[in-house]
Amino acid sequence: MNRQVTKDLTTGSPMRLILGFGIPLLLGMLFQQFYSMVDTMIVGQFLGVNALAAVGATGSINFMIIGFCMGVCNGFAIPVAQRFGAKDEEGLRKYVANSAWLAVIFAAVMTVLVCMFCRQILEVMNTPADIMDGSYSYIFVIFLGIPATYLYNLLSGIMRSLGDSKTPLYLLIFSSVLNIFLDLTAIIVLHMGVAGAAWATVLAQAISGICCLFVLRSKFPILHISREEAQPDRRCMVTLCNMGIPMGLQYSITAIGSVILQTAVNSLGSVAVASVTAATKIGMFLCCPYDAMGSTMATYAGQNVGAGKLKRLYQGEKACSLLGLIYSVTALGFIAVFGKWAALLFVDAGEQVIIDQVYRFLLVNGTFYFPLALVNIVRFTIQGMGFSRLAILAGVCEMIARSSVAFVLVPVFGFTAVCFASPAAWVLADLFLIPAFIHCVHRLEKRQDQWNKTAQNTLCTEGNV
Repeated sequence: MNRQVTKDLTTGSPMRLILGFGIPLLLGMLFQQFYSMVDTMIVGQFLGVNALAAVGATGSINFMIIGFCMGVCNGFAIPVAQRFGAKDEEGLRKYVANSAWLAVIFAAVMTVLVCMFCRQILEVMNTPADIMDGSYSYIFVIFLGIPATYLYNLLSGIMRSLGDSKTPLYLLIFSSVLNIFLDLTAIIVLHMGVAGAAWATVLAQAISGICCLFVLRSKFPILHISREEAQPDRRCMVTLCNMGIPMGLQYSITAIGSVILQTAVNSLGSVAVASVTAATKIGMFLCCPYDAMGSTMATYAGQNVGAGKLKRLYQGEKACSLLGLIYSVTALGFIAVFGKWAALLFVDAGEQVIIDQVYRFLLVNGTFYFPLALVNIVRFTIQGMGFSRLAILAGVCEMIARSSVAFVLVPVFGFTAVCFASPAAWVLADLFLIPAFIHCVHRLEKRQDQWNKTAQNTLCTEGNV
């Protein structure tokens, strides 16, 4: 194995390994959110509040579809991480090859279907008439870029499963800078409107994905796949689908609640939509550490389960949860002091109603950041352990909470209820995930004990012979 690029997470201090692996992931996600924020800032500052609301109105449906793509790719990477932990290089390469076959199929089918029906979806979501055309122009282009989403997320997921979180960081930095340049060119120079922002995002991700492909071929000798290993394998595909589809559905089911909530927000008017858009962009930037913790724990759990080192799962959970608690307190303090100033990145100082609503949204959500940390840490650990289907139920909990707020509380309490939708989702998900994690570890321990007893009986029988 090429140990200069890959990284073994099955030996050493869990805290040190999680920090060493997670920091490059975090930096990459910060850059990703940075260019997403710049994208929104350019739209808001150069095209106006209506354009900002038009992009924001697509946020939940964007997350539902693109989130499914990302979830599937992350799921495909779990068997790769497990084979890496088990030192099974041939099996690892088979899973990589078959994940590529499946990604091509998924990308083609999804691109056709969602592009056909995206306007109808926006209409069902009660998108305000004054921003409908802008919303459609933006999201249609984003959906055309689904193949680029699969390309980048699959290849970067494979890199992370092998313990390399630095190369995706370098590629994201390049992609971020490119995306900002393309944004400015498309909107200011070419006057392409909100569609220009979408084209910039798609093109930057496509170029980043192509760069990932070249890097994988040159830097990872372990992935030099033979013709035989590249053949479609039904058993590998079934395993990959059992991991990837539930993980994608978990993203989408969570997003269904967001779509329902977005529909309720849309009913409050364009000002509320713009407020949620700006607050969500700021919140996503602040929540990058939780996403990095989750992705780190998925790889950490996958490798350690593959190596049969189950006690390290609890050690990793404790270490990562401590990091989550420390950051949550820090993030809340930042929001309390700088929350209103952050809103000025998206609107001018005269939009006082939007600024106040953004601050209220951020403050309420920030108070519940530690439950969000646990959602990411525990759910991704469960997925890395191989229980992707069980993790779907956490998404169901989030969907139920957001939907309940949208149907019951938003019509009565308006924007204030919107602020409490995500915190309610995080708390309900944690009530399911924490017992589920303990249950999953016990199942793996029983499975390992049975395997050990079988191996001992076999040795005894051979000794008697």
